[in-house]
Amino acid sequence: MAVLELKDVTFKYQLAKETILENISFSIEKGEFVALVGRNGVGKTTLCSIMRGLIPTFHTGTMSGQVLLNGLDIGEMSIGDLALHIGFVFQNPFVQVSGVKQTVFEEVAYGLENLGVKRSEIIRRVEEMLHQLNIEHLRSKHPMQLSGGQSQRVALASVLVMDPEILIIDEPTSQLDPQGTEEVFETIRLLKERKKTIILVEHKVDWVAEYADRVIVIDDKHIVKDASASEVFSDPMILETGNNLPQVALLALRLLELGKVDFNKIPTTLDEAVEQLKGRADNGGN
Repeated sequence: MAVLELKDVTFKYQLAKETILENISFSIEKGEFVALVGRNGVGKTTLCSIMRGLIPTFHTGTMSGQVLLNGLDIGEMSIGDLALHIGFVFQNPFVQVSGVKQTVFEEVAYGLENLGVKRSEIIRRVEEMLHQLNIEHLRSKHPMQLSGGQSQRVALASVLVMDPEILIIDEPTSQLDPQGTEEVFETIRLLKERKKTIILVEHKVDWVAEYADRVIVIDDKHIVKDASASEVFSDPMILETGNNLPQVALLALRLLELGKVDFNKIPTTLDEAVEQLKGRADNGGN
């Protein structure tokens, strides 16, 4: 059974003239890493809020369809109960900072404190999370004095320490430089190794192609493609939806156009390209 399932979900904001999403249906299995991609304004963040239960509870509007968590309708669950199962990391990590804690250690522990977890258990879990995300050196720093990449890792730690079943991450690198982006995706790699169920909204498709198991493309209110990352990002038609292709795929398409290399399949990662080119070399270039 899917851990999360959407059935014919349609939503319109209260003051909007038109729906932003229509008839959205998909399911996500335990341990799956799914990326949501689409041009700005197509409703990716809205979809994240729907899956987290923030819509229509906090963001009012008209919604139809169902969202099921382990087979149960989330509309019948409290926001508190949902928070135990679904962690949500916002696009802007500074929005997620409580503003009442003086150190990173205290910030990461804040959610557990609110749940009434025993002090010894809080210390154990926070220490473990700081170690796993390689941010032990930040433990005594003030949460508002961190770089963008550091803040995003702390935001992730604050959610992960609650040990949610599903993690929704909304454009975590949109405001980060290359180093910050690499730091965040290193954290995501660790989450994938831990078999966490991950739903990621991200525009940096080179990273998505490297890590995601599956990609859902949203355009004009609907899902227009739902397939493996390799299948989605080797399809030039994706460019027509306002999305980019990985640099490796764009280069491969250009080489095909020039008749320089005859790829068996458009590679979407550097490893795939190297493997294909090595295979051609081993076969004498045929």
